[in-house]
Amino acid sequence: MERIITATEANREFSRIFREVASGESYVVTARGKPLVRITPATAGEQTDDERVARLHALVDDLAALPARAPGRITREDGYA
Repeated sequence: MERIITATEANREFSRIFREVASGESYVVTARGKPLVRITPATAGEQTDDERVARLHALVDDLAALPARAPGRITREDGYA
């Protein structure tokens, strides 16, 4: 079950929240009444190596299927856009 807290409370109580998340709790942090971020334990979204490799291969296949595009002339100013 996720607990809902304000950004102000999360800032003020970070150490306590950190400990609770480390022990398995999850939080949704709100700002101005709207959900902004979710804080969950790192192990909650872990994947096996095989799953990660499969997702990487799928991404590479998707990227390889995209048509090649010539970007045109690139100038120094393009790096600052």
